[in-house]
Amino acid sequence: MTLAILSRAKCGLSRCVNCYLESMVVTDLLVILTAVILSRISVTYAPGSFLSVTPVCSISSVLIYAARDSSVWLTVAFTFDRFVAITCQNLKTKYCTGRSAALIISSVCVLSCVKNIPFYFIYKPSYVINGVPWYCNVKSNFYDSPIWKAFDWIDCILTPWLPFILILLLNILTVRYIVVANKARRRLRNREINSDPEAESRKKSIILLFAISGSFILLWMTYVANFLYVEITKDKYTVGFNLKDPKFVFREVGNMLQLLSSCTNTCIYAVTQTKFREQMKDAFRYPFKLLFAMIR
Repeated sequence: MTLAILSRAKCGLSRCVNCYLESMVVTDLLVILTAVILSRISVTYAPGSFLSVTPVCSISSVLIYAARDSSVWLTVAFTFDRFVAITCQNLKTKYCTGRSAALIISSVCVLSCVKNIPFYFIYKPSYVINGVPWYCNVKSNFYDSPIWKAFDWIDCILTPWLPFILILLLNILTVRYIVVANKARRRLRNREINSDPEAESRKKSIILLFAISGSFILLWMTYVANFLYVEITKDKYTVGFNLKDPKFVFREVGNMLQLLSSCTNTCIYAVTQTKFREQMKDAFRYPFKLLFAMIR
């Protein structure tokens, strides 16, 4: 529904912003399709299906990580775009364009796919039946090999540590610029900032930026904590479902929350827009209007 609303381009957003939001919607949807529906749900409720063959679930793993990285880094790219739009007026006209947004979005998606290709080679079959390998089990050398350890650290640094640092830094700089601009505007207007519509708009921007940073760090915190636990204790991941094992529960909660992070970005950016909410209300009312028109 979000993609349909944004594609109509009636939310009062610039072409650049609309491109970023649409791309974030698509990548978030891909995260749900690959990581939740094709991976979690299919393995849990349809074991032994075609998706459980080792080469297929290995490819599925690559797609999951690629969709996740694309979702996260598009959030970073959009945050940087808004930073430029607010704080760098001279660069805004050249950088904040639909063409630049399309180029950056394409680059992020391609690089995310290339970067996660090695995940295809970290799995081995759990067992082989009639020459067919089934399920994906992490190879033991993934935890012992210096190359795989380096890759695992690079992966965790690129997602989510570096994105979080960049988002936090950009938001701090943006908020600092807005606060300084508000002080200057207050001196010029010589009245309370609460009566200044421009200041109110900037205040909403600050709230939005902090919501993005807070949501990102909270939803990724458990995932990062589990990564650090495995690296420090050298404790390998448990195989199979065991809800009585606190390590398994902790790992799965971290995975669930980081997947949920991909679903919140679009809500934070898009649903906070007044015109988007109006379009969404119209979408809900349309079937009833059509029904009443048919009855009449």
